[in-house]
Amino acid sequence: MTPVPQPPRSAPPAPAVAPHPSTQASGRGPRVVLVGPPGSGKSTTGHALAHALGVAWRDTDADVEVTAGKAIADIFFDEGEPHFRALERQAVAAALAEHDGVLALGGGAVLDEVTESALAAYSAAGGVVVFLDVSLAQVAPRVGFNQARPLLLGNPRSKWQALMVARRPVYERVARVHVHTDNKTPSQVAQEILRALTAEVPHPTSTEDPA
Repeated sequence: MTPVPQPPRSAPPAPAVAPHPSTQASGRGPRVVLVGPPGSGKSTTGHALAHALGVAWRDTDADVEVTAGKAIADIFFDEGEPHFRALERQAVAAALAEHDGVLALGGGAVLDEVTESALAAYSAAGGVVVFLDVSLAQVAPRVGFNQARPLLLGNPRSKWQALMVARRPVYERVARVHVHTDNKTPSQVAQEILRALTAEVPHPTSTEDPA
């Protein structure tokens, strides 16, 4: 009697592995995105955090300058703020798609609706946006309010305060972690962010310091 051939048995599907909530795999976006006003320490903290995590550091302001071939202040004066914001929007979108290390955004980048939506999608996929907060008293010595920051020309202190009034609600809305940087070194701020990542806090407001 001829045996009846049996259909090949398919292998069971591999179990799905959930990504670590504090770690963005390559191709899934940055490990951490830093937002905050001028003088909050995004660059210095970002370098320290990238070093601690063993990943690359990227700044969208620097990306804009490379694309434009000139400093941000010159873009403002030569082409105007709308042109700069268009370049910034493109730079943020590219960095969120390409970069897998620590990413810092320009202070006003979050005001763009397209960028805010992109950050919301990044966060929903497990990404971590960190709002670096700072007081005016701490900003003055850090920034110096020089001409490299065109939005602060004129009366830099009052303009910085006005910018924060407009931007703070957006920073708080997009951020998953809120860190106050007053009287802290970049390394201390980076360590605080690392502790927040390790804690894997699921809600943006649950790591905020009290006002």
